[in-house]
Amino acid sequence: MFSRRHPYLFFLLVFSAIVSGSAVILSVLGIASQGQSEVGFGPKVGVIEISGVIADSREILEQIKAFAENDAVKSIVLRIDSPGGAVGPSQEIYREIRKTIEAKPVIASMGTLAASGGYYVAAATNGIMASPGTITGSIGVILGYTNFEALFEKIGLTPVVIKSGEYKDIGSPVRKMTASEEKLLQEFSDNVHTQFIEDVAEGRNMPVEKVRGIADGRIFSGETAQTLGLVDRLGNLADAIEWAGRMGGIEGKISSVYPPEEKLPLVKYLMEMSADQAEKMINRMGASLIAGGYIYRPEP
Repeated sequence: MFSRRHPYLFFLLVFSAIVSGSAVILSVLGIASQGQSEVGFGPKVGVIEISGVIADSREILEQIKAFAENDAVKSIVLRIDSPGGAVGPSQEIYREIRKTIEAKPVIASMGTLAASGGYYVAAATNGIMASPGTITGSIGVILGYTNFEALFEKIGLTPVVIKSGEYKDIGSPVRKMTASEEKLLQEFSDNVHTQFIEDVAEGRNMPVEKVRGIADGRIFSGETAQTLGLVDRLGNLADAIEWAGRMGGIEGKISSVYPPEEKLPLVKYLMEMSADQAEKMINRMGASLIAGGYIYRPEP
């Protein structure tokens, strides 16, 4: 029997029990979560949310792949509420969707806003649904920076730049842009814009020139976008799930499933606890505790 006269040994035993118990609990919860996601109760529509600025594609790609490989998920809905973002991540998501639609249907459900990169992603799907007032479009590319040269002169600061390569500091905020630099950036912008247009044309099965005619950066309502061929149907998320489910061959009532939330790092939290914090937590758990095969009881 161990008492508080051996605090370190006591702590090690109790801590081992807590970590072991936590691992078991997390394992059980993980299995339950995995089972619900992968097995569930019949076929489902997987729903993936793309919200905010698209700056990183990793999580979205993982979710798309997980649903694509899950036999219980018959189709996928991308719920998009995004003003766009970086070109690279948007293109990565676009490519993954194009690969996924070869195996199962993917439908885009556009919420309040699905513009620029948000529309780029939607264009890759089998079909797009939007509300009449959804803000969409903005098919274009923008580069910009602020020039602080006049401000630096006013406060007496002189920037010093050492570079290798004529264009290494292109877009520098401390000097004027040269004509050759502006030409170079314009060519870059036009090239990426052409990629955007061609991908939308491919995804929407539209002539490139027709897309180019409306790809001047303007925004559209969902209703107008439908008349232009950028949106297929008008409706909400529930309508999109229904549409996707029927495309996936689901009969009867259609239910949806979302990717599991990331598990809390409980073991890491316990590892970072001090001995004093652990003992206080244990005291709150009760007067007795089975720990590592021993029974700890406070002395009378």
